[in-house]
Amino acid sequence: MSDKQNQIQQIVSEINHCERCELSLSRLNTVPGEGSIDARVVLVGEAPGKKEDELGRPFVGRAGALLDSLLDGVGLERSEIYILNILKCRPPKNRRPKKTEITSCENYLMGQLIVLKPRVIAPMGNSSLSYFQRKYGLEKVVIGDIHGRSFDIKTEWGPILMFPLYHPAAAIYNHQLIEVLRADMEHLSNIMNRI
Repeated sequence: MSDKQNQIQQIVSEINHCERCELSLSRLNTVPGEGSIDARVVLVGEAPGKKEDELGRPFVGRAGALLDSLLDGVGLERSEIYILNILKCRPPKNRRPKKTEITSCENYLMGQLIVLKPRVIAPMGNSSLSYFQRKYGLEKVVIGDIHGRSFDIKTEWGPILMFPLYHPAAAIYNHQLIEVLRADMEHLSNIMNRI
């Protein structure tokens, strides 16, 4: 096992035993994330949902099926990227994460990103976007204004691109967003081919 794999496994172990907030009391499983440790792109969602909590894997419900379809449409596979959520446990009834919960999980998220060293972070949805805006001192705008555009940011592991995307769940409720997401995924795929 490589040093990078060991570091990720150590973080996963810490996540699996975490009791930093009340979400540890209601979870079935933690959802640390999954994918290639050599991924150039990391997709970051908000929090696990019901299906993710049941299976301990990110994006395996309806939004995950749509995400898989979008990736497949541009010739990408889950095995080529890494998928994380800001929170590692499901908030009850899929409510929005509390600031205290985000703070409790932040060290895990940033630890994973520092080990993975992605070239592109794609926050999916407003909650994920807001986190990275606060973290890196970016202007506060909503996903609808900047989805599908890349931004240079400086991180702890070096300069990267941030590429905001609509959350796939949004397209389940607003079917017009599916075509927008397809176009944005195509753009993301083109970026991956250049980096």
